[in-house]
Amino acid sequence: MARADERAYVQSLVVLDTVIVALAVLAGYLTRFGDAAPRGSEIPYVLVAPGLVLAWLVSLKAMRCYDDRVLGYGADEYRRVGVAGMRLAAGVAILGYIFDVGVSRGFLAFSFAFGLVGLEVARFAARKRLHRARIRGAGWSRRVLVVGDTAHVLELVHTLRREPYAGYHVVGACIPDALLAPVAQRLGDVPVVGSFRGIPEAATAIGADTVAVTASGELTATRLRRLGWQLEGTGVDLVVAPALTDVAGPRIHTRPVAGLPLIHVEAPEFRGARKLVKGFVDRAAASVALLLFSPLLLGIALAIKIDSRGPVLFRQVRVGQGGEEFGVYKFRTMVVNADELLAELAARNETDGLLFKMRDDPRVTRIGRLLRKWSLDELPQLVNVLFGQMSLVGPRPPLPAEVARYDGDVARRLLVKPGMTGLWQVSGRSDLSWEDGIRLDLYYVENWSLAADLTILWKTVGAVVHGRGAY
Repeated sequence: MARADERAYVQSLVVLDTVIVALAVLAGYLTRFGDAAPRGSEIPYVLVAPGLVLAWLVSLKAMRCYDDRVLGYGADEYRRVGVAGMRLAAGVAILGYIFDVGVSRGFLAFSFAFGLVGLEVARFAARKRLHRARIRGAGWSRRVLVVGDTAHVLELVHTLRREPYAGYHVVGACIPDALLAPVAQRLGDVPVVGSFRGIPEAATAIGADTVAVTASGELTATRLRRLGWQLEGTGVDLVVAPALTDVAGPRIHTRPVAGLPLIHVEAPEFRGARKLVKGFVDRAAASVALLLFSPLLLGIALAIKIDSRGPVLFRQVRVGQGGEEFGVYKFRTMVVNADELLAELAARNETDGLLFKMRDDPRVTRIGRLLRKWSLDELPQLVNVLFGQMSLVGPRPPLPAEVARYDGDVARRLLVKPGMTGLWQVSGRSDLSWEDGIRLDLYYVENWSLAADLTILWKTVGAVVHGRGAY
């Protein structure tokens, strides 16, 4: 069933891409020539246009844009779609120059511009629809057989289920022979369907299309290599989950040494030219945003003043990069004696860890609830970004009381500037557990990049519009 769902999804992408490319070429023609035939041209555009559509589809296929290994998750799908279009554009330009073909450059430029944007937007929309279906338990997902010892199997199952939209649905597990009991076993709610001796047979029996191997002392390099041979020609993919987790791809490089695929992990980058560029971009963007949002800021300030007594802005001491304290600015969303009332509400805390969160906090004002829902209360933090105390993207700025209780791992959040938004916000904000919030913050600290910042800023817009986890 999974393979049928996969084929249906790929076929829908082919149809979608064909429609987008055809519309882009038509739009390019109409933009360049209008609804009349080009004058004085001997180029048969009635043949050129369909030929360009066909060549574009072939380019997408050649770049493996329909490979199930890149569909539905990660940035590689978007990259391949973009590269396919740009390579075709370069090829058409070179051939046109060599053979002196007088196809209108305006027609080609408009066609490729419309097509590249349209294909990326269409892939994004298709992926979001697939993600929603996967979260509901429908849609195309890989059926995964997890292989390893019990502790690592449970850890990998938890990791895969943490992001169901990625499309890895665990349907069974194989554990070492020594741990296999004569009666049916389950690891949590995952059935144990075999041992290491019969992994291909177990995968066939439960209809798995992917075998995910995690750590185990009995899975030697020789046994793993033989497993790969056994799965050849079966249509079952073999993936290996390394013990090293939460490290982004750009920091990982595989180098074969003496026949071993050694994984080299680059150290995180906390200073240097990229950091200087990030700081410049942050301050420049904050300056522009303050100018653009100034009417909105004034309107919010007036609404707060009318709604309840007290100051418009709320200044709270937070801890920034290197443990340095600073005053973070926010629009006031609570009554003026909110800190005094906190002790009375402590027993009603709805989150774990060091934070206090309460969905229906009585200290929040009427206008404050609206500001929190749309995250407008955090707009004054643009001033903190302008002063260099914060970044647009980074970990959540912690309170001094929280930092005082940090252990060695959590303290790594302080290696970079805190941010107005971050992975914690686009992944659920207050709906996240303390442990998941810390995990996301540490992942950002270790793997930040300018491209990742742009992605998080884009996703923040969606999170704010939908009000996910905001209270």
